[in-house]
Amino acid sequence: MATTKQSHKDEDEDEEGRQRFADRVLLFLEDAVYWAISAVLVVGSVALLVAQFNTLLRLKEAPAKVVMLEVLDGLLLIFIFVELLYAVRSCLRSHEIVAEPFLIVGILAGIKEIVVLSVEAATLLDKGPDFSRAVVEIGVLGGVVLVLALAAFVLRERRRDTADAGERAAQEQGAGSG
Repeated sequence: MATTKQSHKDEDEDEEGRQRFADRVLLFLEDAVYWAISAVLVVGSVALLVAQFNTLLRLKEAPAKVVMLEVLDGLLLIFIFVELLYAVRSCLRSHEIVAEPFLIVGILAGIKEIVVLSVEAATLLDKGPDFSRAVVEIGVLGGVVLVLALAAFVLRERRRDTADAGERAAQEQGAGSG
C-alpha cells in the first residue's frame, strides 16, 4: 500500500515537472513571437520614415495641401506602428495583453481615416451621393473614435482606482501593524 502511494506521488511530481517544462517552453516561444513582431514593427517604422522623407522630396513642387495630407497620413501610420510596438512591449513585460495601447491604435487609425476622408470629401462637394457617403463615413468614424477614447479613459481611471485602493490597503496594513 505504501508503494502505491509513493508511485502516485512520483507520478504527480513527474506530471508537475512536465507541466513546468511545457510552461517554460511555451513562454519562451511566446516571447520569441513577440520579439519577431517587434522586429517587424521596428523595420516597418523605419521604412515608413524613409518613405516619408522620400515623399517630402518627391512632392516639393506639389501644392501644400497635397504635401500636408501625404505627410500627415504617413506620420499617423508611423504613430500606429510605434503604438503597436508599445503594446507588444507591454505584452512582453507583463505577459498579458493590455487593452489600452490597442485602443489608442484604433483612435489613431480612426483619426487617420477621418483626415483622409475630409480632404477627399472636399473634392466631392459637387457629387451629391459621394459627398453624402463621405460625410456619413466621417461621422461614423468620429463616433468610433469617441467610443474608443471613452473606453481608454475608463480603463485608465479603473487602473488608477485599483492602484489607489492598493496603496490605501498597504497604508492601513502598515498603520495596523505599527
